[in-house]
Amino acid sequence: MKSKLDLMHTSSTLSSANHWDHFLARLGYRRAEHRVTPGLVALGHPTPESPVFVTANYTLSFDALRSSLPGVDAYILVLDTLGVNVWCAAGKGTFSTDEIVRRVEAVHLAEVVSHRTLILPQLGAPGVAAHEVKQRTGFKVEYGPVRAADLPEYLKNHQAAPEMRQVRFPLRDRLVLIPVELVQVAGPTALAALVSAILLGPLAALGALAAVFAGSALFPILLPWLPTRDFSSKGLLLGGVVAAPFAWLAQRRSPNQKGQRIGWSLAYLLGLPPVTAFLALNFTGATPFTSQTSVKREMFQYIRVMAGMFGAGVLLAFGLQLTQKSQKRRGGKVMR
Repeated sequence: MKSKLDLMHTSSTLSSANHWDHFLARLGYRRAEHRVTPGLVALGHPTPESPVFVTANYTLSFDALRSSLPGVDAYILVLDTLGVNVWCAAGKGTFSTDEIVRRVEAVHLAEVVSHRTLILPQLGAPGVAAHEVKQRTGFKVEYGPVRAADLPEYLKNHQAAPEMRQVRFPLRDRLVLIPVELVQVAGPTALAALVSAILLGPLAALGALAAVFAGSALFPILLPWLPTRDFSSKGLLLGGVVAAPFAWLAQRRSPNQKGQRIGWSLAYLLGLPPVTAFLALNFTGATPFTSQTSVKREMFQYIRVMAGMFGAGVLLAFGLQLTQKSQKRRGGKVMR
């Protein structure tokens, strides 16, 4: 048997440093650095009969697994997924058959344990061919529950109840994604708001901020209750609701000129919803509701519509702004 001195060791207790790492990861800070060293890790004091769990080398994935197994002695086979979580890594091809085979051989797992079973997270299944793993390593693949928190119950008889197989995306899970969504767009949003304030006024800047906030924060919260199926159309509807107050307020820019009042309203109704919709479409990668095929279909169907609406709204706003400035120079009375 392989000496335990050659193994990395861990426990099911998370330290303050682990929690701080999770906080930074949730904010997207140095995203590529939240990694665990790939290899075989001893949880507690495992024996050759102890179970072997397989996970990604993303710290949140690794910590979610070990913290769900208090009092359990086991081995954790950490794959090199380039710091990507299990579900995304399975889609990207790093949580894969080849990586499992490579890691099993690298740590000489057959010499460490007496059994021949690997327990994989269910969300890793799209990237793994279980029969090929068995053929190439001699280890049988067993899929555990969706959530690591269900593992203690699962280990009682190695059977997953139907509810353990269900992929849920409750409000709590959606809320924890909002900070990183906001951080990712903070820089471009601040720049867009500044440019809008300088060229079109403070109302335009507030509108830009509201559209981004709706797509990055309100959309994840309201996702299950927004009508329509496509994320893009959901985002356009939400963006329309957010844009409506700005369209109404914008009419005050030209209260005595009906054409300009209508124009400013249209500028906001055309320009803001696509921003929200684009961010909503981007959120597909964080949910269990979509597939790669459906996302590609949505992009093909809606991106040009979004670009057309946004371009029309921006051009209309600048056109109206230039018209008003021209009227001022001619001595025309323009209310703001």
